[in-house]
Formats: sequence, structure tokens, C-alpha cells
Amino acid sequence: MVLLTALWLGVLTSISPCPLATNVAAVSFLSRKINHPGAVLRSGLAYTLGRMAAYMLLGVLIVYSLVSVPLVANFLQKYMNRLLGPVLIVAGLFLLGVLRLNISGLSLSSQKQGELAGAGSAGSFALGGLFALSFCPISAALFFGSLIPLAVSNPFGVTLPLVYGIGTGLPVLVFAVGVALGVRSMTHWFNKLAKAEIHMRRATGIIFIIVGVYYVWAYIVSPIRM
Repeated sequence: MVLLTALWLGVLTSISPCPLATNVAAVSFLSRKINHPGAVLRSGLAYTLGRMAAYMLLGVLIVYSLVSVPLVANFLQKYMNRLLGPVLIVAGLFLLGVLRLNISGLSLSSQKQGELAGAGSAGSFALGGLFALSFCPISAALFFGSLIPLAVSNPFGVTLPLVYGIGTGLPVLVFAVGVALGVRSMTHWFNKLAKAEIHMRRATGIIFIIVGVYYVWAYIVSPIRM
């Protein structure tokens, strides 16, 4: 369930407005090679691997930084369940649009994006990594507010950012596979998925808040009342 949660958070991130724009850009660049399905497939795989590598590296740095310091590790071990409730509630409020935060991540000009996309698999890998680090409020809430707490408190640990990275690159990878198989209507389905994003995001936000309230009740309110 934890691995599936990480994958779902990645997929949800990929079709949220800000990351969706980067994935649409990646799809548009890959579409230029639509007459060369093999090249599209290789570029799609490289793009997804780039996102996976970026999130894995960032996740490893954060998780190991937290658990390798004895004072921090002991604090998290003792209070993680109490912290998780409020964190999930805040993340859910971000997903519902109740809370907003301006975050400026990495940005590339269209010319630079086109140059990387046209540089073969290595360029697509770099493009995926750079796009992964272009955090916006929703992707930041999902990664830092939801995924990292799960990684810190779960035996799977740094595996979760890797699975999350797979989810964030999945739409582009599916598009690339579709092109390689000759399915030329993949862009249409990509746009359909984008339109459903708001409903999926709101449903996930509500679930986060419900689970967060449960954690607050179970680990904060109940011990105080006892």
C-alpha cells in the first residue's frame, strides 16, 4: 500500500497544473520525432529515468540527513506519528486549493528545453531531471509534505522517492510507448487525463485530511484525554 501510495502521489503530481505544463512540453518535444517511434520510446524512457534519478537523489539526501543525526532520528521516532497528522492535513489543504504558496523552482527557456530534447537520450534524461526539480506548491506539498514523511517513517525509506519518480514520468512514458506501438491518438488521451486532474486531486486532498484527522485524534488528542 505504501508503494502504491508513492506511485499514486507521483501520478497525481505529473498531472497537476504546474508539473503538467512541463510534461506537456516534454510530450510536444517528443512528438517532433513521431515518425521515428524508436527514438520517441528511447527519449520517453530517458525522460522518466531522469525524473526518477532526481527524486531518488533528493529523497536519499533528505531521508538520510534526517535519520543519520541521532537527535533528529530519536525525535522523529518518538513524535513522527504526532507530526504526520498535521502534515497530512496541511498537504490536503494545499491539494484542495485552500492554502496557496508561491514557490519558484528551476526554469528553462523554451530554446534550452528544445535543445535538450533534441540531444537524444542524454538530453531527455537531463530534461527529466531538471523538470523534476521545478517544484510548485502542489508538487512541493506532495513530495515534501506527504512522500518524505512516509519515507522517514517507513521501512521502504528511500525506495519511495524512486517509485514516486516513476509515477511523475508515467504519462510521458505511456505516450512514448503509444507512439512506438503506432497509437497516434495518445495526445488526445493525455489531454483527457489532464481534465480529470482536478477531481483526482480533490479526492486525494480529502483522503489526506481524513487520514490526518485520524492521526491527530489517535496520537495527539487521545493520549491527552487519557
